[in-house]
Formats: sequence, C-alpha cells, structure tokens
Amino acid sequence: MNFSDFGNKLCSKSGILQLMDDIGRPLPKGVKPYRLGGGNPAMIPEISAMYRNEMNKIMQNGDEFEKLIGLYDSPQGRMRFIETVAEYLSKAYGWNITAENVAITNGSQSACFYLFNLLSGTFTERTNTIKKKVVFPLAPEYIGYCDQSIEEDTFVSIPATWQEYGKSSFKYHVNFDLLEDYMQKNHNIGALCVTRPTNPTGNVLTDDEIEKLSSISKRYMIPLVIDNAYGLPWPNIIFTDSATPYYDENIILSMSLSKIGLPSLRTGIIIAPKQIVTALSNLNAIASLASGSFGQALAEDLIKNGTLVENAKNFVRPYYEKKSKKALESFKRHFDSTPYSVHKSEGSIFQWLLMKDLKIPTLEFYSRLKEKGVIVVPGEYFFFGNDKKFLPPIENHPHYSKCLRINYGGDEKEVDEGIKIIAETYKNFM
Repeated sequence: MNFSDFGNKLCSKSGILQLMDDIGRPLPKGVKPYRLGGGNPAMIPEISAMYRNEMNKIMQNGDEFEKLIGLYDSPQGRMRFIETVAEYLSKAYGWNITAENVAITNGSQSACFYLFNLLSGTFTERTNTIKKKVVFPLAPEYIGYCDQSIEEDTFVSIPATWQEYGKSSFKYHVNFDLLEDYMQKNHNIGALCVTRPTNPTGNVLTDDEIEKLSSISKRYMIPLVIDNAYGLPWPNIIFTDSATPYYDENIILSMSLSKIGLPSLRTGIIIAPKQIVTALSNLNAIASLASGSFGQALAEDLIKNGTLVENAKNFVRPYYEKKSKKALESFKRHFDSTPYSVHKSEGSIFQWLLMKDLKIPTLEFYSRLKEKGVIVVPGEYFFFGNDKKFLPPIENHPHYSKCLRINYGGDEKEVDEGIKIIAETYKNFM
C-alpha cells in the first residue's frame, strides 16, 4: 500500500517511536529488564491515593460518573476545568489570563504537533509564499519534537555551549550570540521553543535566560513556546530555587497532568493568547472532536483547592530529588575510573550521561545495552534541526554520539544495577 508524503514522513522510523516501543514491548525470555529509557513517571503512593479519592467522590456523586463518560466536552476543553486553571494561575502568579487563554488537548505532545504546524511551514501572504521555521535555542532538545513537522526542514536547533563543574559534572547554556546572529540573518522564523526543565538533560533555564528569550521573541514578533511538562507549579520536578513560573503575552505555555500521575489520561493544558486558543480548539474539533475528560475531572477540585500544587511540592519534588541523588551516587561509584560526566541534575526525571571516550556511536551502544536488558535512549535522537547555510551541522556538536538519556525514577536497585552494566559496557568500548 502506498502512503502520502505526509503518511510516509510520520510513519517512518523515529526516535520517539523507538522510545515508546521500548516502554511497552517485552524483552526476550530470560533477559532481566532494566528500564531506564522511557518517560513513564513513577507511581508515587500519595499521588495515586489523591486521585483514587477524587475518583471515589465522582462515583458517589449522583450521576456525575455517567455524565463524565457519556458526554463530549467542548473542543476547547471541559469549561469548569478551564475556568479553574485560569483562576488559579491568575491569582497565584498575577498572570493576566482568563478562560479564553486556556485550551485542553489530548496530551501536550498533541498540542506541540498542532502548534509547530500552525507556526512553521508554508505561509501564503497575498500572492507570496514563505517557509517559516521553529527554532530550538538549546540543543540537545526533546526527542518527541523531531518528527512533528508535516513539512520537511522546518526545525532548526542552536547547539548548546556548556560549563564544566569538576571532572564529572557540566551544564548546558543557550548560545545567545549564535542565536542572535541566526535571528538577524533569517526573517522566516515562526517561533522559538524550549523545554523547562529540559528533556533530556535535566537542565533548568534560569529566569534571566527565559526573560532574555522572551525579549528576543518579542523583538521579532514571534511567540516563545515553553514546554513546562516537568515544571512549576505542577508537577514541580525542579530541584533549584532559581526558577519561577513565567508567562507573558508573547508566550505559549504548555503544561500537562502526565508527570503528576496521569500519563495515560493524556491531558495537555495550553496557556496562550486568545488567537492560539481558538486555533487549537478548531484543530481539536477536526482531529478528535474533543479532548478526553477524565484527567480534567480528576484534577479540577485539586487545582481549585490547591491540593495538586501542595502535593507536588510535598511529595513529587522530594521523591525525584531523592532518586536523582541516589542515581548520581551510582554514577560516581560505577564510573569513577572512567572519563565521564553527568549533566547537572536540576529537574525532570532524566539524567544525561556523557561518556567522553566512547569509541562507538551511542545508537550502537544502545543496541549492545539492550542485549543485556538495559533500556536507555541514545543521544543522537536529541540533536536535530539543521540549517547548514547559517549554522554548523548539529551532528558536529562534541556530545552528539557520546550521550545517553537515563530515567532514574524507578526502583533504586534496578537503576543502580543498570548503571553498573552501562559502566561495564562502556569500559569495553573506550
């Protein structure tokens, strides 16, 4: 069967497909699994109990359950939930938003697909056409973005600089000089986009960096998309106090309920100018009629009364912060005799391992680890988006084929044993 160009592009092999397949597909019999690759959040008992309690309230409240499963919400989302989100964020942070600035999608992944294709690709203005691009100012960047554009060559990444802290820690930074130079030479940019905290590295852009990126986007009259799936105020998987929630009239803020315990309910929350919210609502109507209601229903009262944010602070952040420290101890214990470095762990549920003397690409190294039951994500997938006319090829970044993304949030013994196997295998390919 022949597919369209659109079909061939989106159905071909991709990093995000491999990642999700590794999450769900069992390993061969007899191979002990060490699942350090996927993005599944941990099942934190207090968070699971919180949602169970909300579900019990729904079940005991007349015909609320029947209405929940039997009625569509509007294409914009569940209006009571939307109003709750807008009211909470405006009161908590002084943001100038109302329900007209909130849209719900079937997960933030779907929202990004809509947004990237709204803001990049071919634009027709009167009789002229122009092809606009989305610029990612801090590469490596999230694997799930790479294949989301319908048209080819609409993503561009700015390679990160980095600062080293001793022999085994480093942190990426936006190369603002290179970004500014690229923006000045190109007038076909539709948006900037960053993740905060950054997936895959656990980097958290500072308030100063976010404000500078917002200022640049305003100067060029384009939006700044901030993917806040791991950020504040929920799920609050941020281990630094130098970052605060940020929104202004030029920002499209993407939030989610996935990393605070509801990954399967696919609830993306977009805070944006009214024009963007209207566009997302229209796209929802065409692509899926409406968004799923369950996540919105479970979280509505929890947001309204502050429980969601409070439990994120009291249970989610401490859980991952403890796990992160344990994993860093494992790296030090098992890798100490090798040239390695781990990105400064400031947030998200991942750590970014740099194996400085690795002699084979991490795509091949990933396959060798998988034979031993260790599932990770090879670093090459997080370097994408070339514009070789104006920028050095992204694959020329010194870290391109020497890094792994590792999910540290699982069982501590399994994580430790998996890291030990990674270290032992690394020694064979130095």
